[in-house]
Amino acid sequence: MNGGIQEGDQSVSLDLLKHKMAHFAKERNWDHFHSPRNLLLALVGEVGELSEIFQWKGEVPKGLPDWKEEEKVHLGEELSDVLLYLVRLSDICGIDLGKAALRKAELNAIKYPASKKNNPNANNGISITESG
Repeated sequence: MNGGIQEGDQSVSLDLLKHKMAHFAKERNWDHFHSPRNLLLALVGEVGELSEIFQWKGEVPKGLPDWKEEEKVHLGEELSDVLLYLVRLSDICGIDLGKAALRKAELNAIKYPASKKNNPNANNGISITESG
């Protein structure tokens, strides 16, 4: 397996991240620190750091058009920290995160079905050509 991500790669799999994080921890002899509790607490800490970025900005438009490039880079780093801890935690707990996420998305679709009432793009059964 090639250890680096190649420029132009379209996507990165959770499996690749899982293996990279396991290798990273093993190389540093950190496995004994990576209990579910410790990883969860580290994850919560990183979510706090992510929250700080948005704390005093008010509502932020999609795409962050008013943000400086260095702010976006910092955001990417904190998002990555959260993702990497989440991937490591799921691995240590023996959870296939990808499968669990897909299952959860399916359950959410059942729990919150799309309906014309909730869909702003739906015309609620009224033909556009009908007049009132």
